[in-house]
Amino acid sequence: MRHPEKRLIARLLCGLMPLLWSCRNDRTVDNDPSFYQDETFIQEYHEAFPMEGNDVRAVLPDRNGDIWAATAKGVFRKMKNDRNWVPMLDGHESGPSYALAQDSAGIIWLGTWNGLYQCQDGTITKANGPIGPISAICTAAGKIHAIGPNGFWTGNASGFTLQKAAIAKSVRDVISDRNDGLWIASDVGLYHWTPSELTHTYKTDGLIAAYTKGLAYHYDGKLWIGGLGGITVQDNGKKESELRTTDGIPSTYITAVRLAPDSSMWVGTQTGVVRFRKDGGRSLLFSRRWLLDDQVNDIAFDKEGNAWIATPRGVSAIKKRDMTLASKNTFFYDVLMKRHIRAPWIAGQAHLRVPGDTTTWEPEDDDNDGEFTGNYLAMESFRYAATKDPIAKENAKKAFGFLKSLQEVTGTNGFFARTIIPATWTHMHDGNRTYTERERADELVKEPRFKPLETRWHLSADKKWLWKGDTSSDEMCGHMFGYYHYYTLVADAAEKKVIAAHVGRIVDYLMQHNLNFADVDGKPTRWSVWSPDQLNRDPEWLPDRNQNSMEMLAFLKLAHFMTGNARYQNEYLRLIENEHYLDNMKEVTKQNPAWFIYFDVVLQAYLYPILIRCEQDPERLKFYKNHLEEWFAKRKGDHNPLINFIYSECLDKKVELKNSVDFLIDTPLDLVDWPIDHRKREDIQIVRTPVLEDEQINELQPASIRLTVRWDKNPWTVSGGNPQVEREPVFWLLPYWMGRYLGMISK
Repeated sequence: MRHPEKRLIARLLCGLMPLLWSCRNDRTVDNDPSFYQDETFIQEYHEAFPMEGNDVRAVLPDRNGDIWAATAKGVFRKMKNDRNWVPMLDGHESGPSYALAQDSAGIIWLGTWNGLYQCQDGTITKANGPIGPISAICTAAGKIHAIGPNGFWTGNASGFTLQKAAIAKSVRDVISDRNDGLWIASDVGLYHWTPSELTHTYKTDGLIAAYTKGLAYHYDGKLWIGGLGGITVQDNGKKESELRTTDGIPSTYITAVRLAPDSSMWVGTQTGVVRFRKDGGRSLLFSRRWLLDDQVNDIAFDKEGNAWIATPRGVSAIKKRDMTLASKNTFFYDVLMKRHIRAPWIAGQAHLRVPGDTTTWEPEDDDNDGEFTGNYLAMESFRYAATKDPIAKENAKKAFGFLKSLQEVTGTNGFFARTIIPATWTHMHDGNRTYTERERADELVKEPRFKPLETRWHLSADKKWLWKGDTSSDEMCGHMFGYYHYYTLVADAAEKKVIAAHVGRIVDYLMQHNLNFADVDGKPTRWSVWSPDQLNRDPEWLPDRNQNSMEMLAFLKLAHFMTGNARYQNEYLRLIENEHYLDNMKEVTKQNPAWFIYFDVVLQAYLYPILIRCEQDPERLKFYKNHLEEWFAKRKGDHNPLINFIYSECLDKKVELKNSVDFLIDTPLDLVDWPIDHRKREDIQIVRTPVLEDEQINELQPASIRLTVRWDKNPWTVSGGNPQVEREPVFWLLPYWMGRYLGMISK
């Protein structure tokens, strides 16, 4: 060994190279649109403190972290680590209350129906002087200003003096002018009061409208005045600009304005809270996901920066926690395992016996259990491929086992069920029923493809399960998507044989029944029709011709890819050459608007990896890639991370990462399917696009204020929701792990 020092240096360099490369990547990620370096972000979440039947008019977090609420039935306090509201005034003194404040000495001031109260060291006494009702309180420069319909008093704990200012009785808010005066909002305009002068602004050259409701200073020192019509921004007493519904305020009625500790401006309205950030962006919180009621009466902030919002149904806290995508994955995966995996290994939604209360969850069946367990199977496959975690492999194997059992439980040689439930269950969706001849005729006129299936649920041979038939094309596409990724990313040689045999069995069954999925009655299910006899020669199936041609090509291609059996390839070529299925597929991107349904988009997305990754012929591969390019151009505006990552997977192009990551970050932790209705908003328009048949909104909304996601749902939907459902978080976990596997999102 002539040069041991050189060998030592070489070893050190080899050890350092991965670290140096990692550092190089870290320095370039900000300029690389194809890679996201996972980092900490602020995740907001909602904690609700209801007071049903008790309108909360004002809220105050005190210095100790306790929360005070002025309500229609009196003043209440909630201790910092408690959820219970406790009344603070005796029965004969309790009544409507309106205002709360804490002064520099820590005294809490309460404005109520019969006067002004002060709470010091736990003792509440009534202040001398002010005559109730007291509707607004301001603490400034060591003084307390209490205002109501019967007068305006200034003082402190020692006593109060009635001011002779001629202001309106309808005072709605009051703040310090940062000197020795006050800004006072009323129904008849804005007052500026000092001990020596009173000015009154009500004309439109100074305000949008005379009805003023909320006041706050912006971080730049300008005064924001909220009221009917929007926000008037004044600088040195003169109107400088306005913010209206066209600027993102969801309602003409502004109810509160407050500056947050992070310098954002929170504007309360009758349709939620809109926040104007320092960087120029804005965001909206509304619906029961974020607020107990969309009517915002007051906003206040505690010393941790949490927002406390008074509503007619109680107090909502908007809190924050630091998260990364990795920690959010851990959170969602924990929820998935606790509430969304039911025996024998079905990934699905949970039913909530009490709407919105996840502690009352119970498993329930869903028509698309097979499709969405296929999504779960794909997710675990990507997770295993990215991490080699043996638990991911084991879970994927269990999910595949369930999907395989859906075929075995039917006792047929290829048909599979939508889902299964224990035979002991007495509640399920779409129970067995009978149809009268009149009902059959009525349904047939409404839907010519209607299949009056009276026995949807069947008892398994071992009497352990009830299985549901009438399996749809959605299920077939979802299964195949999961099988492809399990086969290519997870399975060993022995497992691949099992998967291939299973897929071959299903496709054989289709070929035995003229490419239709025949139920136990020997007739095709309502939606699973792929035969050229229907698609090419029956006008009722014209709306499905292009989509279903694409689907059948993918099923045959996958069976040939997995088994190598030439009969699948031969049938595949027959459909292309004799039945023009490739020509049919070409028209997918040119669908007649009357027939465009959004969940078809996701079914198409499931198929592209199969068609592109399994095709060997250069010309057909070129066709499929070009088809995906054309298709994706129409879908980019959906900002769908699943679609974005499928595109990247298929074409080895890393695109639309920012939109995907924005969705992953903005997705709320709350998975309850809270009703959301954008129709009540005035800052957006109702349109009939991209789906001509549906009411939709003209601007795609962030994940935080959309309906809880299942990717077969239209992201542009205007309204919907069912608070007795908690969605499974696979919709988030699948694109996250695709991004990790593709090297677009860091560990």
